[in-house]
Amino acid sequence: MSPLAVTPGLDTLQSVELAEGVEIHLRVAGPLPRMLAYLIDFFIRFAVMSTIGVLLAIGGLVLGGRVSAGLAALAWFVVSWWYPVLFEASRWGATPGKKALGLRVVQPTGVPATFGQAVVRNFLRFADEMPLFTYGVGLVACVANRRFQRLGDMAAGTVVVYERGAGERPGVAAPPMAPARPPLALTRPEVRALVSFRERARDWSEARRRELADHLSGLTGQTGSRGVAKLMAMAHWLQEGK
Repeated sequence: MSPLAVTPGLDTLQSVELAEGVEIHLRVAGPLPRMLAYLIDFFIRFAVMSTIGVLLAIGGLVLGGRVSAGLAALAWFVVSWWYPVLFEASRWGATPGKKALGLRVVQPTGVPATFGQAVVRNFLRFADEMPLFTYGVGLVACVANRRFQRLGDMAAGTVVVYERGAGERPGVAAPPMAPARPPLALTRPEVRALVSFRERARDWSEARRRELADHLSGLTGQTGSRGVAKLMAMAHWLQEGK
């Protein structure tokens, strides 16, 4: 994999070349949108904990003060530590705050973050919060590297990116079928052309997609919508390394 090509700016469009010669583009989110997303999530968690606190205060009359306090501590642990993990390891790949701002946690190759990576990046948040929950360490780490990664991101191997840059096509289109390995060895220009077809397919009409796919029927063995699906599956295999 070649080094990331970075251009100056608070939010950076990065070109990532994978081992197969595939190039994808990720717009990495800078500190400001991530801070706003954190504030949204903070208020959501505060609202949840406030609601739980009221319910446990009422329930404490029946359960007893110690049981109520124990349940409150457990609720605080789950909401504080597992709230971001569960959301970022889900299909969303983002907490509600990040989702609201169009952000997503992924690996540097654009592949969704795994559950383990979500655990590492969030459980190391305490280091980024130093000193005294000011996020001073995290901010310094974020602006000191070209992927805007805080310490948790560096340890987990994750980056926070925009799901879709303003006015841009999405970097990777969702595959319509399971990945399929091309039946022939492809040259680098052919790989780029196949991936480009997948990335731009959603901008074309169905008729246009079928027309282009028919020209590659020798590769797919299919025509029409089946040919389109087969090309998309091959491109997905190339990009995801399946």
